[in-house]
Amino acid sequence: MSGWIGHPEEPAERVTPDGLAWLASASRFPRSVVALWSADPSSVRALPCGALFDAVSLPALFGRRVLDQLWTAGPGSGPAARQGGRLTFLTAPGTADRLPSLLGWEEWGDRVPPPLCHGLGDEISLPPLIPAPGSRAHWVVAPRSRTPWLPGPGVLLWA
Repeated sequence: MSGWIGHPEEPAERVTPDGLAWLASASRFPRSVVALWSADPSSVRALPCGALFDAVSLPALFGRRVLDQLWTAGPGSGPAARQGGRLTFLTAPGTADRLPSLLGWEEWGDRVPPPLCHGLGDEISLPPLIPAPGSRAHWVVAPRSRTPWLPGPGVLLWA
């Protein structure tokens, strides 16, 4: 991981105030989200997908390989969270619709586990703002800015 130092979105486990403002802007009530999450930063919150970001969830081992590939041979990643046995990437809007068809078109078939894609009309649970000891939900790459870079379907396809 030492090669990640200095990248604008280098891995971090804690969400910054700017990262919180960005996450909250996915909600119809961003000030309420900021207030609730600030009052209890160790809580898990659900936010809608589709407008600000989509989400692509992969089995943890495969997701970690994708994350490593994004950082070593690619542009890095946007925010990513570990929840239970899965790694969830926050991605550019539209990725949830496009990625499955790209995987099929490229004939990846059974060589990669099928992603769970969440887009417009879906909600996802996001980990606490700060890591809790022993928690199965935590940020691997926490949001730290109001304008994080989000990978699109083409970037994930080749990772």
